Amino acid sequence: MIPFLDLQKINAQYADELKQAASEVIDSGWYLMGEKTKGFEKNLASYIGSSNAIGVGNGLDALRLILKGYIELGFMKAGDEILVPANTYIASLLAITDNKLKPVLVEPNLSNYNLDIDLLEKHLTDKTRAIMVVHLYGQVCWNESLVALAKKYNLKIIEDNAQAIGAEYNGIKTGALGDAAGFSFYPGKNLGALGDAGAVTTDDDKLAEVIRALGNYGSRKKYVNEYQGLNSRLDEIQAAFLDIKLKYLDQENQYRRQIASRYLNEIKNPQVILPFPSNTSFKFDDNEEHVWHLFVIRHPKRDQLQEYLAKNGIQTLIHYPIAPNKQRAYKHLNYLDFPITNTIHQEVLSLPMSAVLTVKDVEKVVKVINGFE
Repeated sequence: MIPFLDLQKINAQYADELKQAASEVIDSGWYLMGEKTKGFEKNLASYIGSSNAIGVGNGLDALRLILKGYIELGFMKAGDEILVPANTYIASLLAITDNKLKPVLVEPNLSNYNLDIDLLEKHLTDKTRAIMVVHLYGQVCWNESLVALAKKYNLKIIEDNAQAIGAEYNGIKTGALGDAAGFSFYPGKNLGALGDAGAVTTDDDKLAEVIRALGNYGSRKKYVNEYQGLNSRLDEIQAAFLDIKLKYLDQENQYRRQIASRYLNEIKNPQVILPFPSNTSFKFDDNEEHVWHLFVIRHPKRDQLQEYLAKNGIQTLIHYPIAPNKQRAYKHLNYLDFPITNTIHQEVLSLPMSAVLTVKDVEKVVKVINGFE
């Protein structure tokens, strides 16, 4: 069986360094808000090109805290609207509704699955306060029209950067493009912890200061609580692990590009719709706008293809089988109909993709898919 993602094999590459880091944390006697976290935050901010990086408990909390920070600063209030792609993972919406804000769902572009920026303006109202762009599957969602629109209407641009760490747009990394960005370091991400972890990046020093307090019970000083905050802090051991793995991120992302290039060039099944990047002026393995967190194809007989691949020893996953507005959690949105989003959720299939996938693995995936009728 070719696994979809072999986490044990991924972390085995750095096992000695990870074990040494764990030992250092254990011996230090300091497990929260210590030097390992400070060091990782500094290195992450430098890598992204952002003034501030704040470690938090997970990717959902990163987005929750950004919005909560804007509320505390008076830029947003309950009932305000946030534009968000209709085909995103549900965490994007959860962050919005948890803050008593309203998600306004916008269809994606069918060619690259990212938010269709050309559709944004018609969804604006006098309650719109921000656009949440999701760099879905690892591909940058950005252009100059987005920037101009945000400036014209005084909107914040919040990046859901859970899947695209290391991707770049005109030399600027995701996480430094918008006003603030939320990161997930869930173990399966391109930069994955060995547990839950996340971060916020922003050049807004005041927002960063508020978010740091909000994630620590709303407190800057122990037992003095300025805000009704959360408990969402990156712990020392995960920070230490992430700091090690950050050093290898660029080379792992480049290997993912090489795998994607082979998939894109060698899968020839006419029924398979390949995920061509929005920027195709470069060779696929030179395209900095995509880090291929997921390699997502579409097929009209997706379920049959998945079953066929499984029978041939290839594990695949579906990202995602149910659109957020069709979930029971958002039953008040179930009536909404998004044809493009529906097509995506009915047809997408994620192929094996990781920095430890072998050449033989890729060749087998290609051969088996090309043999599906």
